[in-house]
Parts: sequence; C-alpha cells; structure tokens
Amino acid sequence: MVTKKGLPEWGELVVCTVKRLTPYAAWCNLNEYPGIEGMIHVSEVAGKWVHDIRNFVKEGKEYVVKVIKIDYQKNFVNLSLKRVSKQDKKERMNVLRREKRGEAMLGQAAKLLGKNVEQAYNEIGFKLQDEFGELFSAFEEAKKDPNLLMNKGLSKEWAEAIGKVAEKSFVEKEVRLKAELELKSFAGDGIEKIKEVLSDLEKNALTVKYISAPKYRIELKTKNPKEDEKKLLEFLEKAVNKIKTMEGEGKYKLIK
Repeated sequence: MVTKKGLPEWGELVVCTVKRLTPYAAWCNLNEYPGIEGMIHVSEVAGKWVHDIRNFVKEGKEYVVKVIKIDYQKNFVNLSLKRVSKQDKKERMNVLRREKRGEAMLGQAAKLLGKNVEQAYNEIGFKLQDEFGELFSAFEEAKKDPNLLMNKGLSKEWAEAIGKVAEKSFVEKEVRLKAELELKSFAGDGIEKIKEVLSDLEKNALTVKYISAPKYRIELKTKNPKEDEKKLLEFLEKAVNKIKTMEGEGKYKLIK
C-alpha cells in the first residue's frame, strides 16, 4: 500500500477504508496515512437526508473522500463523501494507480540494494514525495536526467538503483502514424510525376503503400508521436504542393 508521512492536507482527496459504522457516522482508516483515522458524519455522506448510513457506506469497503477538518493533536480528520464528484473520484483513482506503480518501482530499487520497501521509504521515499509530489514522478524525472536525484541529495547508490529501474520501466513504445494521400496528375507523364512525389516521401523515412488509384497509405514509425505527427503533416503538405506544380492535385487526411 502506498505510504505517506504525517497528516493529509485540508481539502485533499484521500482513500479510506470503513472499519466501523454507527447510526450517525462511519469510522475509517486512511489507507495512505498509517495510524491516521477519520470519520464521515452522516451529514457528509450524501447530498440528501440520510435515514440509514448503511445504505450509503459499507464496512470494509474503500471510498474516495475529501478532508474537511483536521485535529492535529489527536491525529484525526473529518471526511466528506458527498463533496467528492464522480470526476474527482476518477482522477484520484488514476493518481492512486500511478502512486502504486511508483511504490512498486521503489521496491524494485530497494531490492537491488538488498533492502525492503519500508527501509526505502525511510531512507528516500518520503524525501522523493516531498521533492516531486509522488514517487512515480520521481522515477519519470530520473529517466530524463540521471543526475537529478544526486542533485536533490540522494546517495549515489540510491540514485543509480532508481536510474536502473526507471530505464527498464519507461521503455518508449514505437507507434505507427498513418495517413491517406490522394494524388492525381493530368500531365502526359502523370504517372512518373506521381512516382517522383512518392519517392520524395520515402526519402524522409515514410512508408508508401498503394491502396487503389489515386489513393496511397503513408506511414511513419515513431517513438514520439506528438512531435512527429507535425512532421508527417508537413511532408504531406509538401507532397500536395509539389503535385500541384505538376499539373495535378492532391489531398490527405490522418487515419486515427
């Protein structure tokens, strides 16, 4: 389970497990904050009058709730279920999945050093959460800049272990960008002119596949689809402009 230090912040969305129900409240453990308990008052369960709290929350179940009050002396928080929208819940669960993946990677790094997850949290885990907001982001940044962690004060052995795990975990996937290109030429040697335009595309590492006159499938393999989609569009635009200078016409569209 993802572990965080101290108490959550006011307004923070947290995941809790209901451990006990009374007619007027649900008593919970905060999953990510060891030893911290909370309570959902019956008035914070739903946006309508609640006759029986058991109709809305169940013992042993997990819920995404919002922190609405904090008692720092008692290490206790008041929680609200009704103030969490469906979108809030969806976003929080997506973050939790990232956090769980980050913790799994922290465990892998610890294993490389002959340590367990608890030791990893105490030595660097909580520090990484403070520096990057979450463990997953720390590993993402470590993949981009291997020296970043040492600059943040981590030991060389921990920085190297995290770097190794990040390198294996964030393998860039190759995708294919696809487009459909139509080319026509009304010149006497129109076929040769179309071949010339298609040849220019192939010289730019694009794959050209014949569909049926006048349509062609253009593909580009890439590990950076957002950036290379712009390049693909530029190449297609050049192809269309060139065929227009050869007594022809053309058009294109991306295939999603």
